[in-house]
Amino acid sequence: MQSKIRPITEQDRKVLLQMMRKFYSSPAVFTGGSEEIFQADINNCLAGSPYLEGYVFDDGKTVQGYAMVAKSFSTEFGRTCIWIEDLYIQADFRGLGIGNMFLHYIEDKYPDSILRLEVEEENERAVRVYKKFGFTTLPYMEMKK
Repeated sequence: MQSKIRPITEQDRKVLLQMMRKFYSSPAVFTGGSEEIFQADINNCLAGSPYLEGYVFDDGKTVQGYAMVAKSFSTEFGRTCIWIEDLYIQADFRGLGIGNMFLHYIEDKYPDSILRLEVEEENERAVRVYKKFGFTTLPYMEMKK
């Protein structure tokens, strides 16, 4: 099976919303999200936001998963920061290397950037993938308001 990475399109909205609902209601995500946020995320990707990019993985017939990345600058690391916000692979397609393929894609697209992501400790499968790819744990707490 040949998976490809492509930008999301309006035609992907229905399946994206289904995947986002599953992802955000799973133990892999701390917050539950909302329909309003999901729609806003998709709309921003489709509108060409300079801060958010959305991708789907498919084999020409089936959407296998999706990812969203946000762009910022890290003064801590002195370079552009690419946040891998969402990385979701549908259950039937997990373990086929799609996540790894996407990480390489982003690393190649943004070669001088730092890649960051959040992962729940309980999501052991994802933690293993990220560590194998070279991600390390940062020793501090993140806060939000």
